Amino acid sequence: MNIITFDSDDKLNEAAANIIIGQIQTTPRAVLGLATGGTPVGIYKQLVNDYRRGMISFNNVTTFNLDEYVGLPIDHPESYHSYMNSHLFEHIDLPSSQCHIPDGNATDPEDECRRYDQLIELSGQIDLQLLGLGHNGHIGFNEPAHALIRGTHVVDLADETREANARYFTTINEVPAQALTMGVGTILKAKKILLVVKGADKADIVQRALQGPITTDCPASLLQTHPNLIVLLDKTAAGKLS
Repeated sequence: MNIITFDSDDKLNEAAANIIIGQIQTTPRAVLGLATGGTPVGIYKQLVNDYRRGMISFNNVTTFNLDEYVGLPIDHPESYHSYMNSHLFEHIDLPSSQCHIPDGNATDPEDECRRYDQLIELSGQIDLQLLGLGHNGHIGFNEPAHALIRGTHVVDLADETREANARYFTTINEVPAQALTMGVGTILKAKKILLVVKGADKADIVQRALQGPITTDCPASLLQTHPNLIVLLDKTAAGKLS
């Protein structure tokens, strides 16, 4: 585990973008696992800027997003399809046929989960998986549980997760109760994992995830078992690490 802390958001975003760019330069046909939420916004902005400056091409890259809400229209402003289009996909040369997000409106969600896992399998191992960290230790939408599911699956979102995401909606009642999420097993199969966490409100869970016991009650703690984990933190998020 390689933990790096930063004293500014700009430096952290630049470092994360550089790691992603380095992966693509090393592996032009890289398979990237992508995340959503507030944390990656600055990273995607940096990637777009670097693309516009001619530093990188995404033409041969394939991407798989971690998750999508169940029942939210694809064109809803808070769907992760809309998020990825507005923050990244519409601004770079990544062909639409090479970017994949689970279909939260599939008639048969379980079948969609199987289809998504097959797509990932056919594309080969994910070279670099970008992750954020939920307040309750979730990665993707893998919530704390007695046991975690290996592959893509339907998950009932915890109240804490819905409350955290309510800031993007008018009311918490608009936040979907379910999502499709890549499983922890698939995440841990990535060759490299880049975990990015920002904010003092995440300091407790950062300490628990990175230095606490490995337990399914804190899904992110399983990242301690990964042989190539890079963790980028701002100083406040790293505040309780020993």
